Amino acid sequence: MITVGAFEAKTHLSSLLERVAQGEEIIITRHGKPLARLVPVNVADRSRIDSAIAKLKVLRKNCTLDGISWQTLRDEGRR
Repeated sequence: MITVGAFEAKTHLSSLLERVAQGEEIIITRHGKPLARLVPVNVADRSRIDSAIAKLKVLRKNCTLDGISWQTLRDEGRR
């Protein structure tokens, strides 16, 4: 991962995009503070994935089958 200033990013955008297309991640800063992140389109945002998994785990804890086994439900769904 590299860091570039906003002016440099504007000046060298096409070459930065080439680097991103090759899998690199680039942080753009303004006055030394991170402002934006360039990542390849096919790279998943790990924080969003982790958040979704955490929400599913909470949802799963609150779900019950009221004494019915999951195998029974599975078999019922196959009919």
